[in-house]
Amino acid sequence: MREATSIHIQELVEIGFHERASDVFIKANSVPMMRQHSVVKPLPGEWPVLTAADTERIIREVMTPKQIEKFEHTLESDLAFSVGEKCRVRANIHMQRGTWGIVCRIIPLTILSLEELGLPPVLAELTKHRQGLILVTGPTGCGKTTTLAALIDIINQNRACHIVTIEDPLEFVHKDKKAYVTQREVGIDTLDFEPALRAVVREAPDVILIGEMRDVTTMNVAMQAGETGHLVFSTVHTSSAYETMDRIVNMFPPHEKQHLCLRLSNALRAIVAQKLVPRADGQGRVAANEILICTPTVSKMIEDGHFSDLYHAMNEGQYWGMQTMNQSLVRYVKAGIITEETAMQYAGIASELKQLLRR
Repeated sequence: MREATSIHIQELVEIGFHERASDVFIKANSVPMMRQHSVVKPLPGEWPVLTAADTERIIREVMTPKQIEKFEHTLESDLAFSVGEKCRVRANIHMQRGTWGIVCRIIPLTILSLEELGLPPVLAELTKHRQGLILVTGPTGCGKTTTLAALIDIINQNRACHIVTIEDPLEFVHKDKKAYVTQREVGIDTLDFEPALRAVVREAPDVILIGEMRDVTTMNVAMQAGETGHLVFSTVHTSSAYETMDRIVNMFPPHEKQHLCLRLSNALRAIVAQKLVPRADGQGRVAANEILICTPTVSKMIEDGHFSDLYHAMNEGQYWGMQTMNQSLVRYVKAGIITEETAMQYAGIASELKQLLRR
């Protein structure tokens, strides 16, 4: 068994990377753990139970003195670091039961294409827009950032333009291809999201990636940029197109709803809701997507505030590349990629999915 003093976080992450784990967990009074295909289990190998001193030493290795000072005041910290030429890590450092802990999200350095990710080809069409707002939504850990990276990479390969990303922390690194890419990390390249957002439209961007729609300020800047000739990508922690619209509208005061719906109908180009669903063979997960494309009909529904009609529009909108979450799940079941039981666990509307599977 290894001595705890010889264990380093880069080594643990590298093992997780080779095991195709999505996360590595380190805390006191436990062996190092990983999440592999949605299941949390020990890292392979003989590992000692780490003490509080071991975990603190291991975690401090990836922190700068400034980050350590901030963490000691706030007891929370998000940061990112690279492990050689293998992967990047988005890490959350926290206190639990009075000791240091860290969760490392593993991000491959290679940006996969939409085809490699198994995503619908209609998403590539979204990158051809020259202005507007495109939202990728879903719960934490559903691959939103990976999908956005694939979309940004398509633009990077095909358009001679300026791409600006504002992220906390920086995850995928985009090298200049046909486009010129500026990536700003909160806490390193800018003090906070708000000043970075205020400044972004003065940086002559064509495409803007905002890591997350956090508040009214972020939403306002995103819509304004989308209305004034920029293509804006961002994420929201919602599980469907309807929930996304509802969340955005409820960010603002009630008396602004009518004007907000008008702005959204003009700016919004698409909402892509995503879930990662375990495969039937146990070898990883597949992305199931609900896709809303803002056709003139959909834009009119949004302008009128008729968000409940959006589901029907997606259900009938295959010609435009739209689909509901249930339609995506049914395709995977019919192809033998996921089981019916798994599909039901991730259903958009369970009663409807039962009927679709019976057919």
